[in-house]
Amino acid sequence: MFKLIRGADVYTPEHIGINDILIAGDKILKIAPHIDFTYEGMEIINAAGKKAVPGLMDQHVHITGGGGESGMKSRVTELCLGDIIQSGVTTIVGLLGTDSFTRSVENLVAKAKGLNEEGITTYCLTGAYEYPSPTLTGRVDKDIAYINEVIGCKLAISDHRSSHVTRQELLRLATQVRLGSLIGGKPGVLHMHTGKGKGGLQDVMAVVEESNVPIKHFRPTHVANCFDDAIAFAKMGGNIDFTSGVETSEVAKTLAKALELAPLDKITLSSDSNGSMPIWNEKNELIGMGVGKMDTLYGSIKALITEQGVDMTTALKLVTENVAKGLEIYPRKGALLEGSDADVLLLDNKLDIDSLFAQGKVMMLDKEIKAKSYFGL
Repeated sequence: MFKLIRGADVYTPEHIGINDILIAGDKILKIAPHIDFTYEGMEIINAAGKKAVPGLMDQHVHITGGGGESGMKSRVTELCLGDIIQSGVTTIVGLLGTDSFTRSVENLVAKAKGLNEEGITTYCLTGAYEYPSPTLTGRVDKDIAYINEVIGCKLAISDHRSSHVTRQELLRLATQVRLGSLIGGKPGVLHMHTGKGKGGLQDVMAVVEESNVPIKHFRPTHVANCFDDAIAFAKMGGNIDFTSGVETSEVAKTLAKALELAPLDKITLSSDSNGSMPIWNEKNELIGMGVGKMDTLYGSIKALITEQGVDMTTALKLVTENVAKGLEIYPRKGALLEGSDADVLLLDNKLDIDSLFAQGKVMMLDKEIKAKSYFGL
């Protein structure tokens, strides 16, 4: 039941120095410079020379696999538990993408439930790229209100694969998300895949300015595709989500620029893991295909620290505290504080991922994976 992490350099994500962390069950019971506590069978982890940070949060993950833009052969595989653990992630939001024909909200909810059973805190979004949104109950608001794992809805905008929703349709969907969130006690996220289309975030900003729906419900992602609009949206008070993609050094440069221009607490980063990353030419013809990897999430954060000189607390907030506050689950998630969930990531002296605890369960220790999925993956 009890675990004691001794002598770690702790980031809450604020830096508080060398401390012990006492875990009781799935919660952090105490953090102090020295904890004098013993219990029969208690596991003691020597973390001297290591940094303890909150388990990472990834709010854009194709847990059932994405893809499909190059035929059935291009359907990306489902996310495996081992990939999550090696990436230092303890909280996930799953979603659908372009393909809601061979993937479904039912599949998504089932996968989310399975990952929760395996120890990874997992939420998901109803909907997909298209409008009207595919759902499980027949209504977006009912999915959010009645299905525990569902905290919002997915939609694509400014993309040649989207449904090209009008401002009125966008407002109607946002209103459904808000109503479901009020009834269900959820954050009510309208998570918008934002492509490279000419519209950028102009329709979103117009709806926010002209309607009574709070800006907190509108969550554009892949915002490097419309960087200037994203900065303007963040200054309006909206949350903007960048994507770690493949080239972590380039992502780090973009994040560093955003941090200079936009409020820190409005910026987050997600991986788009297990989603396809198609490459289109100027005619929107497919000329290449990549796959999102979850390990780029921390890879981009490490590059932000080591290559761009951003302090560790600021960099970590993009994948911990800021995400948790946006999902309205802080400080239970996204923090190393007394009473928080025991989601702890240990980094070695090179800032590489070393050990991971999810809700107090040892998932990886000294770079060796300890937790296995039902099928051992």
